[in-house]
Amino acid sequence: MPVTLNQLNARKVSSITKPGRHADGGGLYLNVRPSGSKSWLFLYRWQDRRPELGLGSYPTVSLLDARRRADEARSYLSELPPRDPRNIWKQEQLEREGQQPFGEFVEEFLQTILGDFKNAKHRQQWENTLTTYASNIWSKPVKEIDTNDVLRVLQPIWNTKRETAKRLRGRLERVLDAAKVRGRREGENPARWRGHLAAILPNQKQQVRHHTALPFEQVPEFYGALEANSAISAKCLQFLILTATRSSEAREARWEEFDFGQGMWAIPASRMKAGREHRIPLSEPAVEIAKLQAGLRQSEYVFPGTPARKPISEAALRNLITRMLGDKVATIHGFRSSFRDWAGESTDYPRDVAELALAHQVGNAVERAYRRGDALERRRPLMDDWAEFASQNSA
Repeated sequence: MPVTLNQLNARKVSSITKPGRHADGGGLYLNVRPSGSKSWLFLYRWQDRRPELGLGSYPTVSLLDARRRADEARSYLSELPPRDPRNIWKQEQLEREGQQPFGEFVEEFLQTILGDFKNAKHRQQWENTLTTYASNIWSKPVKEIDTNDVLRVLQPIWNTKRETAKRLRGRLERVLDAAKVRGRREGENPARWRGHLAAILPNQKQQVRHHTALPFEQVPEFYGALEANSAISAKCLQFLILTATRSSEAREARWEEFDFGQGMWAIPASRMKAGREHRIPLSEPAVEIAKLQAGLRQSEYVFPGTPARKPISEAALRNLITRMLGDKVATIHGFRSSFRDWAGESTDYPRDVAELALAHQVGNAVERAYRRGDALERRRPLMDDWAEFASQNSA
């Protein structure tokens, strides 16, 4: 019986809504899902099986494109000996992937690890560093990237933009590792540090730049000045100092994270740098600030910005510090250092307790495996004493 081809037309394809397979002939079908999405299938017989080949989604793949691919598949099946179109196309795909440009693979990689990013800003940082500094290898096949390519990317900024260069190297290493796992390249990773780049590039461990911090002895005077300021930025900065938290942790605090009955603030893992929940025992002044904000509640955020559906910006806190202290005297993050210096120099609290208050990892991997708690109650008097010290100049 002759095979009837071309049973569909462009208008019919666009108007079909009934779920199921709609034959065009010769093994080509338009598959309509209950959701309404459409795709092309090619069904054929191969060694007593009935494989199904996806030819792409509609309308990305048109009726004419689908017919062309179906004709191509039928031609392979009619050869002597016949060839399986699935194997042929898979091999062609592998060959194409072998020539995939580095930049194209970076985009593919970023799409697959979206869940690793805590926020859109983190993903943007990945994209910006790679597109800005690795542009000279962007079009080179990912399988051909070698040590010289990596050095061409890193060396121009290794000594001038040290932190950026360090992060860029790590990102290059992770991207190239992923390319190897997916079969796009072979051999050792040319961006690895130990036993490779460490022998060529200078070690940056001695070149760490610390955040400018206000000496802890001056914190009470600064805190007292904040107390006299009714702006939300001042209240947020007070709260940040009292809790020894990072900028984003304080600025993006949400009401659902607070338990005033227990005097505790639990920052979820999704908002923490280390990806672990951090519980903070709240001192009385910290609770007072939070309750003051509760009386002015405008949104889910304890410290709302403009508009209120967003948290207060980092620039608002940074500008306030500059107005009060002048330029380059202290940074937002530096108040964590002020807290740590006070705890180490003016108190007898164990080092581990102070480090846990900053949400730092304590001990080696084995010690952490056996440490189940977070010393919450041991940290409570520490935070109370810090609040008493910081607020001693308050009215």
